[in-house]
Amino acid sequence: MGEMRARLSRLAAALSAFMLTTWLWAQTSKPPASSSSKSSSKAVGRASIATPDAGAIADGAYRNRFFGFSYKIPYGWVARTKEMQEDAQDNSQSQSSLVLLAFFQRPPEAAGDTVNSAVVIVAESISSYPGLKTATDYFGPMTELITSKGFKILNEPYQFPVGTKQLVRGDFSKALGTVTMRQASLVALEKGYVVSFTFIGGSEDEIEELVEKLSFGMAKAPVTKNSARPH
Repeated sequence: MGEMRARLSRLAAALSAFMLTTWLWAQTSKPPASSSSKSSSKAVGRASIATPDAGAIADGAYRNRFFGFSYKIPYGWVARTKEMQEDAQDNSQSQSSLVLLAFFQRPPEAAGDTVNSAVVIVAESISSYPGLKTATDYFGPMTELITSKGFKILNEPYQFPVGTKQLVRGDFSKALGTVTMRQASLVALEKGYVVSFTFIGGSEDEIEELVEKLSFGMAKAPVTKNSARPH
């Protein structure tokens, strides 16, 4: 669990550099655990699974055939995928994680009096998280990290369908002056990877609209708003 938490902290630090005050992750990184045996076992684990492609954007939508999902990018949003990929690699000192998509409502460096809504999709090798068996396991250290930054849990991890695909979702919020930042994180284990979909918005309705742009498979199966959220 400690190594899993350290991995999350390193990735979090890389992401936070670009999300600035609108992002929720840790602002400091931890050095990776090092030993010849661990390095060797991780290398074997990575070699045993296929390398995912980076996906592509066409006609306003991001598609990733390897993981079998697509995301319709909100019109006019700003891309920061390349920058976050480079920063994540520099901070994590590992090739086992990949930022697949990062878009913001406005440039992360631009000040504003509203929440800078965002969507960030990341794939990480399961071999980087010893003991991780299910998508729910990923929420243990992630929730601890998020709540340490002042976020409140709105919903504990629960099963959440996107079309015919079952993911695990957790919901959080944090007051920022006169506004409230909301986050929904969806997680799936796919082909030897943890794939996380993080959505940031200023209201529950906005979060649901962002989530609804995610689809799995060839055809989009719409998400029924609030249908899977526990009461």
